[in-house]
Amino acid sequence: MPPTSDPLNLLVIDDEASLRRTLRTALESMGHRVTEAANEAQALDALKQQRFDLIFLDLRLGKENGLDVLPKLVRVAPGLHVVIITAHASLDTAIEALRKGAFDYLPKPFTPNQIRVVLDRSSLVRGLRNRVAALEEQVGLLSPEVELDSDEPAVKKLLKVAFQVAPTDATVLLRGESGTGKGVLARAMHARSKRAARPLVTVHCPSLSAELLESDLFGHVKGAFTGAVQDKTGKVETADGGTLFLDEIGDLPLALQPKLLRLIQDKSYERVGEPSPRIADVRIMAATNRELEAEVRAGRFREDLFYRLNVIEIALPPLRNRLRDLLPLAQQLVGFFARQTGKPVTGFAPEAEAAMKSYAWPGNVRELRNAVERGVILTPDAVIGLEHLPGQLTTATSSHVELGGPVTLEQLEVEHIQRVMASAPSLDEAARILGIDPSTLYRKRKRTSQPPKETS
Repeated sequence: MPPTSDPLNLLVIDDEASLRRTLRTALESMGHRVTEAANEAQALDALKQQRFDLIFLDLRLGKENGLDVLPKLVRVAPGLHVVIITAHASLDTAIEALRKGAFDYLPKPFTPNQIRVVLDRSSLVRGLRNRVAALEEQVGLLSPEVELDSDEPAVKKLLKVAFQVAPTDATVLLRGESGTGKGVLARAMHARSKRAARPLVTVHCPSLSAELLESDLFGHVKGAFTGAVQDKTGKVETADGGTLFLDEIGDLPLALQPKLLRLIQDKSYERVGEPSPRIADVRIMAATNRELEAEVRAGRFREDLFYRLNVIEIALPPLRNRLRDLLPLAQQLVGFFARQTGKPVTGFAPEAEAAMKSYAWPGNVRELRNAVERGVILTPDAVIGLEHLPGQLTTATSSHVELGGPVTLEQLEVEHIQRVMASAPSLDEAARILGIDPSTLYRKRKRTSQPPKETS
């Protein structure tokens, strides 16, 4: 029999020596390497000595039950494919074997071609898994890893809470301005959870219409609407066993909010066009840059959904309130982009550092990342100068006033209003932060935008 494409290292566990030899002969004729074991102890000993690609496990091992041995094999070698073989096939035992972690189920008597199909499918799945791992590594090289460390006491405190909550299944609401790292923290919490081996699936709530978002979230069946030419798996089903991250939850259409509430409360949902409910075991994390309390008062967000989401609230501060972290973060990004571009850039000129510390960073860490990438690309030297940073940083340096310095109250007010307006999502929100009416802010805004009067 001709060998399959890639030789595999296989373990055959069967208490009958004649059956082990028969299966070994078939497998070796396909070009594979085979080790034999007659019972659980021999199998576990073999797993300690070498790595296997796949195991054939007999359901009956004398006095031992293969279904009892199966979880021990999976525990010793996570991700290893185990194929149950038995002459006493039944639907119940097949389901039980798959539930306990078996890759496949092969009833006796089986043919060499059936064995080949199982091996080829195992090789395909392992190849896809390796490709996913390689792609994840490539993505990591394209995006800088942000160290979840801080010199700011407030950030240290919130990270401590986040990592205490991470191993639980508690619903988490991450709040903060755009670009503060809510998605980064969600990924870090998922990686520290008991669901880390399962996917973290992100849903961008503002990206689609209500109808398309429902299909994206819950899936649909063929014919559910015009253009639904085949069944579609939703992101809830894809995240089963893992984490569902709802980015910008404040933009979730009102019509979908009861369906999300049902998912959180009952772990139940329905695909579009399918009346029968489905169950999904997902952990919910959500993020928003909106004041959800104000959205509730305005009738745009359900109060009961807000309370269900807000079990654990973690508020990420804006970068302008993390001045101790600013330069270390920037230096970390310099290292990443220097490696990516192959340029020997090591840091910043003093005037560039001063500009960065003076700037309000309305785009937060995301804006910092873009500024540093630009600086690394444009500088011909080992350091990034002020002229290599975006123009708004130069403006911030020239107009910066220092609290307690030789400046007038009017200058302080102008600087404060400009910084608040740069970071607030709207004029109404800026007026609320400043404690003034929007009409008053409008007048002050016109005044602060005028050039200063010349003095004789």
